[in-house]
Amino acid sequence: MSDTLPALRATLAELVALDTTSSRPNAPLIDYAQTRLEAAGFTAERQHYTDDAGVAKVNLVARKGDADRAALALVGHSDCVPYDTAWTDALRLTERDGKLYARGACDTKGFIACALHAATRKDLPALSSPLLVILTADEEVGLVGAKKLVAAGLGRARHAIVGEPTRLIPVRANKGYCLAEVEVLGKEGHSAYPELGASAIFRAGRFLQRLEMLANTVLREDRDEGFQPPFTTVNVGLIQGGKAKNVLPGSCRFTVEWRPIPGQSTERVPELLEHIRQELTRDEPAYEARIKVLRMDRGVHTRGDADVVRFLEEVSGNASETVSFGTEAPQLTELGAEAVVFGPGDIRVAHQTGEFVPMEDLVRCEDALTRAVARFCAGR
Repeated sequence: MSDTLPALRATLAELVALDTTSSRPNAPLIDYAQTRLEAAGFTAERQHYTDDAGVAKVNLVARKGDADRAALALVGHSDCVPYDTAWTDALRLTERDGKLYARGACDTKGFIACALHAATRKDLPALSSPLLVILTADEEVGLVGAKKLVAAGLGRARHAIVGEPTRLIPVRANKGYCLAEVEVLGKEGHSAYPELGASAIFRAGRFLQRLEMLANTVLREDRDEGFQPPFTTVNVGLIQGGKAKNVLPGSCRFTVEWRPIPGQSTERVPELLEHIRQELTRDEPAYEARIKVLRMDRGVHTRGDADVVRFLEEVSGNASETVSFGTEAPQLTELGAEAVVFGPGDIRVAHQTGEFVPMEDLVRCEDALTRAVARFCAGR
């Protein structure tokens, strides 16, 4: 297939053997990557932080070149989602039918392997503009590492290729990802005498009915035809309330998830939630609900004629697209880059037992990233 495949496969095998589930420290992978990059002439800067569970995490920003702002950044997230303990080979790369299986092989250690090879090739021309390799922590649990970089102003580049399994299709835009928790209160009592209390679950049902109506009408008025579906979507995927079948529930909580199209304010849905709360309170003065916004990650849209978009379209042979899932591209955009999401593998096989990356994708991705380094950092 390619002379580069054995080396790529060996690197990927070493990467997946490191358990970087988001609940664990990611320093072993950062140590591995930093050693390889420094041997190739990069200087490395680490950003340390402790996550909400008290686990030490590290972001790595490795630079080759002297200017303050790099010409190109290759960006991958080091963390993975958990794996089922029944998948005994999750941390051991295995091959079958031209595919390489392991946790993270697709999302996104395959991309990281390609980026490490592309950035450290001995046959690269001398760089006239700086190159960055950025490895983040905690992408899978809220883009935490990338947000830490933004807060510190680390990782500035003119162009960025953000690794995700896109089947080597350049992704120029993605929706945002937002969460809020709504708690509706009631009054506990014996279910035989409902007039002596108030069911928080019935009250929550009235809230949800109005939310569904607004999601299917008002939120569909703002459209971006580049997406499918072309509007902000809303989901309530979690709900809980009540203590027993014969007790009027005093509380009901549910989680609202919305994925805003780029350009729409992330505040749009919280405004609608507050509007619903006020309406229900007017209808029933004793009605009480509390709204707590948990996450507000905006979408991003890079111009279709941006240099990095057109370049990846050319080298991959694929027209650029949009996706409805969140990525770290908005954070790289905040740091000043024209960002494109790109990488080997398919998001539809990520986050599951038997995750894999096609070997052909690895070879083609490494070639595309090598050519990107030559194009943006060496003017070739």
